Amino acid sequence: MGAADGLSDHVDAIRLNEETMTRLKLSGAAILAGLFGGGSQAAEPSDLRVEDAPALRTNQAMVLMDYQVVPVKGDKPIDLMGFHLHNKVNDWLYLGAGLSAPLLHGAYGGFALFDIGAHARFPLSSLLFATAGLAAGGGGGGRSVENVKALAGSGSFVKAYLGLGYDFGAFSLGSHVTRMKFNRSAIGGTQANVFLEIPYTYLTGPFASHGQRLSPAAERQASEASSERMLTLVLDNFWQRKPEGTYKGTFNIIDLQYSQFFAADSYWFAALGVGYRGLPLSNQAMGGVGQRIKISPRLSVYGQLGIGSGIYAPEVINTDAGLLVYPKLSAEVALTKNLGLSLSAGYLVAPKGTSKNQSFGLALTRHLRGGDEPTAGTGSTYQAYRVSLFQETDVGIRYRDLERGQVRMIGVEADAMIDDHWYIPLRGAAAYSTYLGYAGYAELLAGIGLQSRMDGVDRWQAFGQLMAGTNVHGVAVKGSGGLRYGLSDRVALHTSVGRIVAKSAAGNRFVANSVSVGMDYRFSIPGW
Repeated sequence: MGAADGLSDHVDAIRLNEETMTRLKLSGAAILAGLFGGGSQAAEPSDLRVEDAPALRTNQAMVLMDYQVVPVKGDKPIDLMGFHLHNKVNDWLYLGAGLSAPLLHGAYGGFALFDIGAHARFPLSSLLFATAGLAAGGGGGGRSVENVKALAGSGSFVKAYLGLGYDFGAFSLGSHVTRMKFNRSAIGGTQANVFLEIPYTYLTGPFASHGQRLSPAAERQASEASSERMLTLVLDNFWQRKPEGTYKGTFNIIDLQYSQFFAADSYWFAALGVGYRGLPLSNQAMGGVGQRIKISPRLSVYGQLGIGSGIYAPEVINTDAGLLVYPKLSAEVALTKNLGLSLSAGYLVAPKGTSKNQSFGLALTRHLRGGDEPTAGTGSTYQAYRVSLFQETDVGIRYRDLERGQVRMIGVEADAMIDDHWYIPLRGAAAYSTYLGYAGYAELLAGIGLQSRMDGVDRWQAFGQLMAGTNVHGVAVKGSGGLRYGLSDRVALHTSVGRIVAKSAAGNRFVANSVSVGMDYRFSIPGW
């Protein structure tokens, strides 16, 4: 669904280039996969004896947060708060993906960047270390059509950094000298930043163990490894209060939230919201804390406060620099022991701008228990996932029956296995080239996939998938198919071709063909 009927093509063009959905794609994909794919009960029970079940493996990773103020030629500087997830691949190297968005400087609300990068860490002493990294990606945004052209350029950028850090144990602090270069953009320069590293570990099993039961020892290890967590999918509806931008209607956002309890009923959370109606691919990224009050065994009330960045260009919705504050209350009814349905109400405000929005939402939450649940012998099984990083080129693009060139994108897809043949994919991609002369094209899609069975002899696997979602024009449907080659149980390569069709609220049709290549990281986790 695109912009509201009656808006001019000029405003539509602004939206094509000022909106982005690049926030937390990797983590948002894992959330949705866990929410609907976590029930490995759909798999057929394995004949493998529980005592012979594969062991869990401990993996190391980190959350890397950084903050910097980047010069903008001929304009106010832009500040970028970055959030990155990196997985450790050897003694010194991490690989992953992340996003960055403004908070306090300039009037760049809705500007966002998505990147894929490498992060290196070298010890200099027991506590002091050197760090270096390289990342590349795409995104965009700006106050107006002309500002988008100057600010985002082609939509692509490269970032390199070198610095020092100090390890405090539970976290590390430090500073980088960072060089950011945006292609054909006013943004760019060399500046210092500050960073925070938070290491963490997680447990995985072999990808091929999907549906197999955990051994009693692995079951106890998994249940004791983490506190309670929640994976939540929210459909949020927003009504603007006294809007001052060019868009004055309602808008709808689909929100993906991960919550981790640090006390019996207190939790922190991270969330990504992406627009699907009214303002397609508007975006918001939030983090904060929450409190749960249990009214009865089946009824709980939650209150949470989120702080983040996003929504849209200030000319359209005035979020000014981008800073957002979002208090929200919700009431949840337990449908099953681990699944809840809730209604929520909140108030989203931009403190540095004039945007104020009331919200009403419907949410589905999957509770992942830790500590005392489950006890050994309850039949826990492995749930398999596949996370892919890919490069995709859209060719033969037609919009309003006119040829529109091609678009190059990078993206992330997460697949939750249902059984040997069926899976649930969630896919997000952001352009690092211009579309209709501006930066900011993006897609967010989810659906169903079908694949041939892969065994230890034949490493080739054919697959096809059908997905629906949104691109910058509105509702989109995409079909694709291809081949995958397994290098090991954990790593595979894939290539595919596809076709996407979208239609705006005004009835304008968009079609494109695509070619994609990528790499898959495959694993399984305990499912209850």
